[in-house]
Amino acid sequence: MESLIWILLPVFVAAGSALLSFYIMQARLEVAVAQERALLLEAQATIASQQKIMEERIRAAEESIRREALNEFLADFRVEERHYTRESKSLFGNKKCMVLQERLFFRNLPLSNWVEHELTVEEGSDIAQLAKACSIFSAKALAENGHNGKLLIS
Repeated sequence: MESLIWILLPVFVAAGSALLSFYIMQARLEVAVAQERALLLEAQATIASQQKIMEERIRAAEESIRREALNEFLADFRVEERHYTRESKSLFGNKKCMVLQERLFFRNLPLSNWVEHELTVEEGSDIAQLAKACSIFSAKALAENGHNGKLLIS
């Protein structure tokens, strides 16, 4: 029996050593896998944030291009104006009127016929300022927005 113990003792020691080295290697493998997973998650987070930033930049660029295209389109609109004064004499007195004519253009194509307004003018009033104030196509608003496409013909 004693000889059997001396024969089996190295086998038990070898099996124990193998089991111990297996658990140590398994733990080292789990640590390495955990580190790789952490690196992978960090890389995925970086990729996701860069993708969001890129989408926002693309959206901002598209919006900027759309805004620029709209501004260029609106810059092609202009209002052509002309005005003159008309005096009508009658028995009761003289009546002085300003006739304001306007039409809307897109580039060089007229979009409307001449629209005519007849305004009574008082003595000493500024005719040019009155013409700007009574514009139907609001050329004044276009000029304020930076679209100076007004052509005056007197």
